[in-house]
Amino acid sequence: MEGVSSLDEPLKKLLGGATAKVMAEHLDLHTVGDLLHHYPRRYEERGKLTALTDLPLDEHVTVVAQVADARILMFNNGRGKRLEVTLTDGSGRLQLVFFGHGVHKPHKELLPGRQAMFAGKVSVFNRKMQLAHPTYQLLDASDADEASEAVDAFAGRLLPIYPACKQLDSWRIAKAVDAVLPSARDAVDPLPASLREGRGFTPLPEALLKVHRPQTRADIEDAKARLKWDEAFVLQVALARRRYADTQLPAAARRRVADGLLDAFDAKLPFTLTEGQEKVSKEIFDDLATEHPMHRLLQGEVGSGKTMVALRAMLAVVDAGGQAAMLAPTEVLAQQHHRSITEMMGELAEGGMLGGSDRGTKVVLLTGSMGAAARRQALLDLVTGEAGIVIGTHALIEDKVRFHDLGLVVVDEQHRFGVEQRDALRSKGKQPPHLLVMTATPIPRTVAMTVFGDLETSVLDQLPAGRSPIASHVVPAKDKPHFLARAWERVAEEVENGHQAYVVCPRIGDDAEEAEGRGGKKAKAKKAAPEEDGEKRPPLAVLEIADQLRGGALSGLSVEVLHGRMHPDEKDDVMRRFAAGDVDVLVATTVIEVGVNVPNATAMVIMDADRFGVSQLHQLRGRVGRGSAPGLCLLVSEAHEASPARARLSAVAATLDGFELSRIDLEQRREGDVLGQAQSGVRSSLRMLTVIDDEEVIAAAREEAVAIVAADPELERLLELRTVLAALLDKEREEYLDKG
Repeated sequence: MEGVSSLDEPLKKLLGGATAKVMAEHLDLHTVGDLLHHYPRRYEERGKLTALTDLPLDEHVTVVAQVADARILMFNNGRGKRLEVTLTDGSGRLQLVFFGHGVHKPHKELLPGRQAMFAGKVSVFNRKMQLAHPTYQLLDASDADEASEAVDAFAGRLLPIYPACKQLDSWRIAKAVDAVLPSARDAVDPLPASLREGRGFTPLPEALLKVHRPQTRADIEDAKARLKWDEAFVLQVALARRRYADTQLPAAARRRVADGLLDAFDAKLPFTLTEGQEKVSKEIFDDLATEHPMHRLLQGEVGSGKTMVALRAMLAVVDAGGQAAMLAPTEVLAQQHHRSITEMMGELAEGGMLGGSDRGTKVVLLTGSMGAAARRQALLDLVTGEAGIVIGTHALIEDKVRFHDLGLVVVDEQHRFGVEQRDALRSKGKQPPHLLVMTATPIPRTVAMTVFGDLETSVLDQLPAGRSPIASHVVPAKDKPHFLARAWERVAEEVENGHQAYVVCPRIGDDAEEAEGRGGKKAKAKKAAPEEDGEKRPPLAVLEIADQLRGGALSGLSVEVLHGRMHPDEKDDVMRRFAAGDVDVLVATTVIEVGVNVPNATAMVIMDADRFGVSQLHQLRGRVGRGSAPGLCLLVSEAHEASPARARLSAVAATLDGFELSRIDLEQRREGDVLGQAQSGVRSSLRMLTVIDDEEVIAAAREEAVAIVAADPELERLLELRTVLAALLDKEREEYLDKG
């Protein structure tokens, strides 16, 4: 199809090798089409200055501002010189620094009153925001030619500011866009004509032109409305097709049986299920009774009783003659689930054993590090059907594992499992098994519709009776060291009252590279220029903090460590002793983030809390306050009071509502994540759509997509849409959809 070709041209043909290489490596842009879809992040009006007051720390930014003053300072007894320039924009000030030989040109050009565009990484030095060695382009150059060239490059009053990187400034990206803009007229329009006209959208080539080189603010709005819709719509069509394909698959119906395992289990429950648990269980039982595979996402707040709901679904399937498998992301978690499920079931988990119930079944554990004999026995129990329930890590997916009749797969913490693993496990059944995905990360409705759009969603939002509130506080360790001392006193008080505590650190602290960063060559090289204080210290480490606490604030208490590099038996031993109350304080990495359940643990101190994401902090905090005593969570941070990192921590301290926090998290990460900066190695296909603000667009696009796919599942009458879908669903983006 002739229209596709010019957008598929590799960038190096038009831009030259060096620029194309930077674009590929740092911005993940490879073709003309990729660059046309690399939209400006925002637009500056000529003569109007950006707010310098709310620049994000540690991010690469582009600002348009005016020079207030510039001066050269000497240091190192006159051997070194640096240029300090202060910028102003009416709202705030920003410091620029240039060192060594790099000071001459800016010293001549950056005179007070001059206006320019500056690009660099924001850091803090002496409590002031600064850009070290930024690149810049004068917007009011004294040389008339230079000035007109700068003006031509940004024709019109609106300067597009592009998501950039250290190696390539926004204005160089703008020049590259100019080179490829003529190809926009070949863009294939994915929207059926009736839909485009019905909704009054600008044609795609025109929208691309307007988004990159708008003449007016109205142009930008026009372009955005169209481009947002395309993203939402194409994605929703992809998801609708996947849901449609799933409904065509056959599955064995697993109908609920009276007087079986499930009824016996319910009869011995020491509490009644919450209304939410009853409602969600009914949705699941209804799905299991149909002849198409269930695909359901169960989201629930930390501690809302998801495991209980999943276990009842597993028991219902065993009653109906099938087997159920639960997949956990780590060995610690698989062991934890196995322990808690066998405890909940009691003699019902000992089917076929002496003293077991005649209605019982075997519950086996299968992980990569099991001994050969135990593993052989577990595999045998699965293939004969002796074991109705198996809990394991991805070791379950291996070729050697055979089931007698796999009826249900429960996946814990979906975001750690890709579609390949889901499919591998699915192929273990005689027919595709039913699938229940659990996540404790609350997901706003629009994200669920976008990221988990191929799953039906159930939400557990009530906490079971008897769960205690958790008080959370930010501890500013740098500004107020006595607050940190008080935090350790609080931990000691909790232990004195018969409780236990967690201390969480971002790092383990025992590998060579980390050691080098602390004391080896790298650290020395850094010392030479104290002015370039951009580098942060390494994150705090489990092993160091544990030693400090044993020798200091918590001496006399039993302090143990838990991290991912320990031998599984060792990890299990520490967890058992902590659960039994023999360990007072557990210093750990985020291995405790999901599923660890010790009701007697009431306090948690999270070191370097600003290094964790919002939802991760919420998950971690959910490990305390699981019993009848109130929980306490202390977020220790050295982050600057005005920084976005501190704002994030304050938000976490202010609310226990995970859905509210996930919204805040999205809003704060919007530029990085949702607009498709490279995030965790996979580029999101969302560049214009912000999942928070565009709920109506996503919901409407979903409705249109469902109707179109129902009428024409193969899109035979919509070839352009098929072409664009094929491009969207290349390997990488398909992974993005599946992993969320």
